[in-house]
Formats: sequence, C-alpha cells, structure tokens
Amino acid sequence: METLTDTTVEYDLSQHTVRELNAELHAPTAKNYKVLKPMGVHSVAVGINDDINVEIDGDVGYFCAGMHKTGKVTVNGMAGPGVAENMMSGVVHVKGHASQSAAATAHGGLLVVDGNASTRCGISLKGGDIVVKGNIGAMSAFMAQAGRIVVCGDAGEALGDSIFEARLYVRGSVASLGADCVAKEMREEHREELVQLLKDAGMEDEANDAAYVDSFTRYGSARTLYHFNSGESE
Repeated sequence: METLTDTTVEYDLSQHTVRELNAELHAPTAKNYKVLKPMGVHSVAVGINDDINVEIDGDVGYFCAGMHKTGKVTVNGMAGPGVAENMMSGVVHVKGHASQSAAATAHGGLLVVDGNASTRCGISLKGGDIVVKGNIGAMSAFMAQAGRIVVCGDAGEALGDSIFEARLYVRGSVASLGADCVAKEMREEHREELVQLLKDAGMEDEANDAAYVDSFTRYGSARTLYHFNSGESE
C-alpha cells in the first residue's frame, strides 16, 4: 500500500489481494482510493459502507461494487456480470461496457454505464436508478419492481417482461416488449424525471436539449398480470 497524499491511497492488485483491498475499504483510513491492475478479478470494492471515492483503473470481473451502500466507485474499463448488484445507495460509474445483470436487485443509488449493458440489465430492480448511454440487451428490466432505467440507445428483446412499477425511458428502438410491458404517455412529470436522471449521469447538454429529451419513449406495466393496489398514478 502506497500513500499518494494525505487523503488518497493506492492499491496495486498485482501486489495485494482483493481481500486486503476490501478489508481496507470496509474500515477506510482515507477518503480516496485508486486501484491499479485489477486484471479482471472478481468482487472488487464490494460492500462499501462509507462516503469514500474508489477509482479502479482497468477491467473488473463479477460483482464489482456489489452491495454498495454509499460513496462512489468508478471503473475506468469494462465490468463483468452483476456490477452494482444489490446496490443500496451511492453511485457506481462504469466508463466502458457492462456485462449481464448490471444493478440486479438494486434498491437505491445510481449506476451509470457509458457504453452498452448486456442482457438482464436491471433484473428485479427494486428502487435503484440506471442510466446506460449505449444499448441494453435482451430481458432487461425483467420483473423490475421499482426504480428507473434510462437507455440512450436501443433495447433488446423482451424489454420489461413481467414488470411491476419501474419506469423505463428508451431513446432508440426496442426489439420487442416482454409480457405486460407497454409504451406509455410521456407527461411533463416524466420529462422532468428524465431530465434529472440525465443530469445525474453527467449528461448536462443532453438534459438541456428539449428535442433530445422528447425523443425518448416511456415504458411501464400494463397492470394486467398482477393485482395492483398501490394507489399510485401511472
């Protein structure tokens, strides 16, 4: 472990184990961490429970930033399956592409993917937010119960299959909709919500472009598969 400044600590994963890194992040001694040479290893920066910033220089394997509770994790590369799985709050930012099941079961927080996200993005989403600047794969938002997903590109087959009350915003084409998922009216409240999500994802210019915002279509539940008694408006 090499201290760069009073508040930044560097971990080289060719010299240290993931267990050592995660133990430090679970009882942090610094505000900022820089992780070098992750080399696709699994479970990097999982279970963070403090307001710290972790920057990972390279590609990561399965479950990076899983069970994330607070702070921010930035991946300067690709992320394997299950990035930000079961996230509770905070921010996870993948600057490359994300593999399948990104932000699966996330209860809160924000996942931003600068590239594409593979199949089952946001599966069983329970309240988190996801902004994908590229495309998403098949079966994304499967059984998504709450939360929002913004897709600035295209969506694959069976989008939103068996969806509950999550809200989906897609700018590009949708290969097909899953069971009980339908296009819905984009009211002003939804435009405002979309604008804020784009801003949260660092897309300030796009958020301030009315034509860009209006090019999205909102999708959600037709409410025919289940008995709804939430009292919430569509």
